Amino acid sequence: MKLLYAAFFVGFFMAALLPASETIPQALPPSDDDGAIPRVVNMEEFEALVSNSPFTRSLGVSDSLILTGVAHFEKDTFATLLDTKTFESHVVSKTPNFQGWQLVDVGGHTTEIETWSAKIQIPGGEVISVRYQKAPPKPARTKSGGGSGASGGNSPPLSTAQMTEAKTAAVNYKEGFNADGYPKAPPPEMVAKLSRLSTSQREDINKQMFGLRNQGLGLDERRKIYEGMVDRSLQRR
Repeated sequence: MKLLYAAFFVGFFMAALLPASETIPQALPPSDDDGAIPRVVNMEEFEALVSNSPFTRSLGVSDSLILTGVAHFEKDTFATLLDTKTFESHVVSKTPNFQGWQLVDVGGHTTEIETWSAKIQIPGGEVISVRYQKAPPKPARTKSGGGSGASGGNSPPLSTAQMTEAKTAAVNYKEGFNADGYPKAPPPEMVAKLSRLSTSQREDINKQMFGLRNQGLGLDERRKIYEGMVDRSLQRR
């Protein structure tokens, strides 16, 4: 027992003589960023995300585009799009158009137009999906000077002469017109189809074809699209 008290006394005495820094280990001051402790969240780092949330921001070009038609011609497929903000028509195919838009794929059941969809690749590599919708009514135009009329894509508006020819050709459809894609009058099978459309339907198609011609589409492309427009109009009757 005496030895136990003696050992305790010596240990206590030695501890009293040691400096405080040696008797009790001191925690090292934390460094600015040692990676062990998470830093305090700085809300300023999230300002860009809050102001431009991926859940609320506009998707850009696809917001106002709708699919209005799809046409298959041999190995080629064409899709017609409508910008509901500007009411400009666009035609896309596997060959990029003047805007750089390229048709990647089309989907939906052939006989169920409401199921149609199209995937379009735009400059930069982004692929957007556009679904079929019935075109909304076009707002009435205010009277102004200069030519007016429908247009295809970002092409110039139709001239007065083109508007007149589109209307005349809707009546004299057997003779053809300058934008239908035929070098001369349309063939008999096309004349038979045109005869089943109303004059207003033919005039509307003619205006669209002049818009495509103004957009720079060649003769063969216009012919294929023209035939597709006529066939789709017959299906909707």
